[in-house]
Amino acid sequence: MTGTALVTGATGTTGSRTAARLAGSGHRVRAASRRATPVPGAEPVVFDWYDPATHPAALDGTDRVYLVPPVGDPDPEAVMLPFLRQARAAGVRRAVLLSSSAVPEGGPAVGQVHGALPELFDEWAVLRPSWFMQNFTGAHEHARSIREEGVIRTATGAGRVGFVDAEDIAAVAAHALTDERAPGTDLVLTGPEALGYDDIAAILTEVTGRPVVHRRLTEAELADRLATHIPPEFAALLAALDRSIADGAEDRVTDTVRHLTGRPPRAFRALAEQELGRTPR
Repeated sequence: MTGTALVTGATGTTGSRTAARLAGSGHRVRAASRRATPVPGAEPVVFDWYDPATHPAALDGTDRVYLVPPVGDPDPEAVMLPFLRQARAAGVRRAVLLSSSAVPEGGPAVGQVHGALPELFDEWAVLRPSWFMQNFTGAHEHARSIREEGVIRTATGAGRVGFVDAEDIAAVAAHALTDERAPGTDLVLTGPEALGYDDIAAILTEVTGRPVVHRRLTEAELADRLATHIPPEFAALLAALDRSIADGAEDRVTDTVRHLTGRPPRAFRALAEQELGRTPR
């Protein structure tokens, strides 16, 4: 499939990887971010969900778009849907949306964008990945508390999650953007196994040689803690998602990554060993 792909959130966890994969495969890519940060092989372009003046230039000549919702916005459809209508009018014919395994079509937040996508584009796909493995290795609150305190705090109890590698998400995103036929469906993406946060803490302890523990909070305790640095309504939403994990909502694995990429998804231990393994002396 030829054309130019606009990748929003091109400095983020999945956007950066998706832009790099597309560019590395020879596709024309426009890497969109608020500061037009360069991505090797891609054309940087200024893009801000909340600044409509940046949208026309980003869309100029684009026929496909990877949509990363504005981070932390509990009502993303307010800015995303006008942009998507503009994108369709500008000639975009395929849209791939990053959503979440916890948010169904028509559900809260990005679920509303998911529900509108099939009416806006004939070619579309919605990626619904489980929780990112990179939450434990990058800039996420979990990663910071692991590094600084050796603690992971959640309200998930003994619930398990099919944590997924962002590289696998990007591989599926690139496929959905470039395959001759868009899936036209939502794709639930997981890693190869469902793990509890106690399991994650144990693996990190073994891999790094530093003790890591999972501290179990109540939903209310977690919401209060999160609300010290994010909007209270978003903190409440995240805490409720943890409670749904405790109730078993994310205790599953799918074969979507293998089916679409031809290779198995990466396991958490393999990622942890690569990114956090002990340094040889």
